[in-house]
Amino acid sequence: MESEVEVCKAGCKITCGENLAAVEDALYVIAGKWKLKIIIVLQEMGNIRFNELQRLIPGISARVLSNELKDLELNGFVKRVVHAEQTPVVVEYISTDYSRTLKNVIMSLSDWGRTHKKNIREDVFENR
Repeated sequence: MESEVEVCKAGCKITCGENLAAVEDALYVIAGKWKLKIIIVLQEMGNIRFNELQRLIPGISARVLSNELKDLELNGFVKRVVHAEQTPVVVEYISTDYSRTLKNVIMSLSDWGRTHKKNIREDVFENR
């Protein structure tokens, strides 16, 4: 008969494995240098055209932005809207409701990033 400790360890291993898999899935979709930046700009700015989006994200090339937008659209974070009734045709990108489910995650990362930067500046980790 297994002891309670052994059962807990087995249960914790399963939970740990599930958590690792879930985080891996999440990072697969939103990781990288640009995806979260694009999502943040779209959430902050609303409907935005490609060139304006590129200007708001320093350092991103048109090719990389185009590829990242395609990936984000495939994963339901971005919607591409074509206004064909206008001349010239206008293409805008908007964040989806699904994208906005990341808002709390983004805010938590932002808060953590500020705290971490402050800790680095203050040498909090020195001699630990």
